[in-house]
Amino acid sequence: MTDFASLLIADKGQPARSIQILAVGGFDDWLAGQPERVRGIVKANSFAGNAGQSLIVEGGPGEEWSLVVGAPVNPGVWDLAPVAARLPEGMYRIASEGEVPSALGWLLAHHRFDRYLSNAEPVPQRILLSADPASIAETVRLAEATALVRDLVNTPAADMGPADLQRAAEELAKKHDASLTVIKGHDLETGYPMIHAVGRAADKNHAPRLIELEWGNPANPRIAIIGKGISFDSGGLNIKPGGSMRLMKKDMGGAAHALGLAKLIMEARLPVRLHMLIAAAENAISGNAFRPGDILKSRAGITVEIDNTDAEGRLVLGDAIAKAGEGKPALIIDFATLTGAARTALGPDLPALFATDHALANDLNQASVRVDDPVWRLPLWSGYDEMLKSDVADVANSAEGGMAGAITAALFLRKFVPADTLWAHLDTFAWRPAARPGRPKGGEALGMRAVFEVLKTRYPAV
Repeated sequence: MTDFASLLIADKGQPARSIQILAVGGFDDWLAGQPERVRGIVKANSFAGNAGQSLIVEGGPGEEWSLVVGAPVNPGVWDLAPVAARLPEGMYRIASEGEVPSALGWLLAHHRFDRYLSNAEPVPQRILLSADPASIAETVRLAEATALVRDLVNTPAADMGPADLQRAAEELAKKHDASLTVIKGHDLETGYPMIHAVGRAADKNHAPRLIELEWGNPANPRIAIIGKGISFDSGGLNIKPGGSMRLMKKDMGGAAHALGLAKLIMEARLPVRLHMLIAAAENAISGNAFRPGDILKSRAGITVEIDNTDAEGRLVLGDAIAKAGEGKPALIIDFATLTGAARTALGPDLPALFATDHALANDLNQASVRVDDPVWRLPLWSGYDEMLKSDVADVANSAEGGMAGAITAALFLRKFVPADTLWAHLDTFAWRPAARPGRPKGGEALGMRAVFEVLKTRYPAV
């Protein structure tokens, strides 16, 4: 993984090239103070100090060149990413009269997923000097957690099955002295029958499992973080068409978010009792695959009629949520690449947020704006519960007709949440379909930083 800690260090007056960030509306004053040589460079390059514009200014005799960048109205996480991407290797410091953009974008501009490239080119190491040393450690942690999510999601299913998710959790547990419990294969049949049903058709090397990590003082408030870990989703017997199956290596994106968030919580030493659960399975096809029309009994005792085997993520999450609820947590949060309906409604950038508590939803919305990690709330509209009615079981796993698909999926999950327990569900895409500075095409952490911002506000480290 990229050594982010070496790319962001305290400014102690080291020699470095300057990056001048122009405050909004500050271009004319800056230009007026420049020598004729610089004004000529500005004119020749049609540089006006607009957001997104940058200009390399050659130094005078005995001077280093520097960079001038136009600032946006509202500085964001990604403002420094395009700047970092165009610079040669070296050491840099920011000069600005206004707010300095976050260094997170600078760090993530250095991240590459090159595990499978035979001749990966080294990334130039551009070191940023920070005038705010107190922020360095958390910025590095956020970059590492984001990179972890991206790398896990980008890894193909052959190398990121349920056993590989278990190994990722084991590494995290070992590093932070957390306990890890894994129940897998046929041992799931009685306690976690829906996880077992979804994963039983897979090869034994990809056997389903429930992965549980616990960390922190048991006297602290208990919070449960849950991730959907479908390592590959063929759709089951309701098989997906080829185009829809192409990206299904990313269907474990919820598990990747849970691992990244757990890493952040433990590294920040938040005063909580963390309970992370990953419901890991491959939704494969074989003679023993679960079928449309089957009726499954869940861990919670709720019987579920299978309307569509491609609505499997909510099944494994249902058992995991039920298990989390048994610990009487103060808060349950789950991440899942759950529905195409959420993407149709909100596109790839906005995770759909559902919550049982308005204050929690408001906190998440406000935090998402504050840290530039947007989410968008959709309603848990109880009137649509009837869409999940079954004539032969307590509930169907999928609504007929496809209307309000993201909402009905969330309503299905709500049935497994204990009454009066705070719960938030993020239906995240976990993928970026087109590259942007600092954000390459591929796996992406969407909603994780917003949730962490709420948790560290509600449970501040001592």
